[in-house]
Amino acid sequence: MADKIRVTVWNEFRHERHNEKVKSVYPDGIHEAIAAHLRTQPDFEVRTATLDEPEHGLSQEVVDQTDVLIWWGHVAHHEVQDHVVDRLQKAILEGMGLIVLHSGHYSKIFKRMMGTSCALKWREADENERLWVVAPGHPIVQGLPERIELPQEEMYGEFFDIPEPDTLVFISWFRGGEVFRSGCCYYRGKGKIFYFRPGHETYPTYKNPEIGRVIINAVRWAAPVKGPEITWDNVQPLEKLEK
Repeated sequence: MADKIRVTVWNEFRHERHNEKVKSVYPDGIHEAIAAHLRTQPDFEVRTATLDEPEHGLSQEVVDQTDVLIWWGHVAHHEVQDHVVDRLQKAILEGMGLIVLHSGHYSKIFKRMMGTSCALKWREADENERLWVVAPGHPIVQGLPERIELPQEEMYGEFFDIPEPDTLVFISWFRGGEVFRSGCCYYRGKGKIFYFRPGHETYPTYKNPEIGRVIINAVRWAAPVKGPEITWDNVQPLEKLEK
């Protein structure tokens, strides 16, 4: 049997402990709702980590044992220690996959990997969201319909200040009129990054099976590839050079 894909689901786990409305939707935390989808896959090995654990649950040992990191953050981006961000950046460049969800667009690690402000428009008005698949041959949309309907979500709108995605997988439309690049794939070094927009904490978005399928597919896409070892710096020529 092939090696399992080792997934770490990271969450601030603040809203669920201090906001009764959020707690009623995700009593065990957003991380556990996401992990529940992943644990249905026999080839996944799933753990969770949260902000208030030592080193935010992302010690060097944990990172070394993570093939794909899933990130949800919102109100405490500034509390994530820079040395942990450095650790994650190094791991991504060396091949670890990163999936950034919803308000994680403002996380230190996503902004570090994008090199931009990652700013956007937003509005909370209980709008419906329609996610359209715009890359129907991409592995992240395996088994999905051409659109996903979410009855209530927070609106994110363009302009989204990110680099042009290597592949754009989803575009969202909202009842208020905005559109948004909601599924963005990037390559950084040997690692792969997927930003996926839905997931405001007061809505049961992560209980939706189609959203769960997107995240499962994204884990498989972002998992490390056993490619060649890359060499750097000064090298000897492969052919004899005549002087």
